Amino acid sequence: MREENSVEALLEEARLNASIPPPAERQRLREAASLSRAQVAAAVGVGRTTVANWETGHSDPTPPGRLPYLKLLKGLAEIYPPDSAPAAVSGPTADSAPQPAPAPVPAAFTAPPETLRGLDGRAIEGDPGPCIRCGIETTYQSTDGRPLHSGAMCQPADPAAPAAAPAAPVPVEVSPTPAPVPSRPERRARSAARAQADTTALIARAVQDEAERAGGDEDAALKALIKRAIPDVMHLFNETRATARYDYTAYPALPDVLKKPSKKDPDQIWEARPKFHHPGYSLKVLGDVKVTALDVNAAYLSALKCWLPIGKLEHSTGTDGIDPKRSGVHLITPAPWTHPHLPDPIGDRDEPGALWVTNATLRLLQRLSGPKYGLMGTPVVHESWTSGATENFLDALRKLLSAARDEAIENRDTLTLEYVKAMYSKFISTMGESIHNREMVRPDWMHIIHSQAYANLWGKAYKASQAGLDVVAMMGTDELHLTGDWRKVFPEGRGVSQMKIKHGEGKATGEYTVGQVGR
Repeated sequence: MREENSVEALLEEARLNASIPPPAERQRLREAASLSRAQVAAAVGVGRTTVANWETGHSDPTPPGRLPYLKLLKGLAEIYPPDSAPAAVSGPTADSAPQPAPAPVPAAFTAPPETLRGLDGRAIEGDPGPCIRCGIETTYQSTDGRPLHSGAMCQPADPAAPAAAPAAPVPVEVSPTPAPVPSRPERRARSAARAQADTTALIARAVQDEAERAGGDEDAALKALIKRAIPDVMHLFNETRATARYDYTAYPALPDVLKKPSKKDPDQIWEARPKFHHPGYSLKVLGDVKVTALDVNAAYLSALKCWLPIGKLEHSTGTDGIDPKRSGVHLITPAPWTHPHLPDPIGDRDEPGALWVTNATLRLLQRLSGPKYGLMGTPVVHESWTSGATENFLDALRKLLSAARDEAIENRDTLTLEYVKAMYSKFISTMGESIHNREMVRPDWMHIIHSQAYANLWGKAYKASQAGLDVVAMMGTDELHLTGDWRKVFPEGRGVSQMKIKHGEGKATGEYTVGQVGR
């Protein structure tokens, strides 16, 4: 029986794949059933932007939402065949009887307005006007031509304010000198500022909602915010991508090297995680050398600024896949590291030889082997899986979360600060093959962002060393232990570009002393 069920499932999937309708027909079927893209997205387990891309032909349905989407289309096609639209009738005939007018659709079942988008999936702007949802001015339009914030990202309404009545027409005086028309860069800047305000308001609204539900219990509110962090950050990400050129929903086929052999086995990609201790210092030896343990603020948030592959990963051998505008993963043999008093940029390895690294690690090794640094030999590249790349894919989301983080620090708002931290950390940790985030399947991005965080930390260690400080220890993505006056090298504070003294449990935190050995 199991074999028969398995065979039937394969046949059913083959029948659905053979009969997948073209993009225009996908949209027609949805609209014929009066379904919104949000409803379809929720039903098949993908994002609303993904459904929009499937309907515009910007991408084709892919797992995990492909099969349920095809089943939905098949069912809708049976209910609404292509010729199901009523034919136009010029007038009554002898065989026709008067038909009653269709009953009005209840408001509860009316599809919500959606943002008007072009064939490339980008939101279309028009004349500014008050949004039909919140009344705040926007240049984005709904599908019926009315002003509507992109993705319905509206400002929160004031509950104390009465509902606004429709404004009466106001006579307009014609001015002999028309107002200057803003240039396209000015319009883009204003649009970006409005979009930033819209999405930032969502963060504040979420925190306020959970705080009110928890009745002042901050721990309960934080627990609820962390629980909703993944869908919330994906919603913000979709909105920051609404007018972007690149699409993340067309999941490429992943090479085997990006797949874990099993749940118990480690990833095959080496992320260059450091665990460095200076051989000239020891905690076990009494001494008077003062060391400060420092924390890098929001290391993973800063690492969102990195080169990410956008398209399908393509295989190449030797240096054929090495290009400044490409990114991915590479099988390399790194050159020996001969500077024991500096962290090895490849991290601490148990075995020498070839290993798979990300583009972020390879770029660091190439810089260190170049004429500016001259610290090591050129790594040997054996093979690569790469595609065209951009450094700005996640930049809008990074800037949005950074601004929210800065504001929370300024207002001493711990709840918002922890919520933002949960959003960007979970966004990165679940963008691979995770059951907690089915909208994004990019383990290559996850490895690259992790490696970029380690590369950024190495750069800070090198900067301190060049300033005359000794790097006593460097661990993880955000821990750096230095001798001497570190404040002459790094600004102190909690900002993304600042450093702070590390506090917590353990001997090697804050400020401590070590002894010198073997020098």
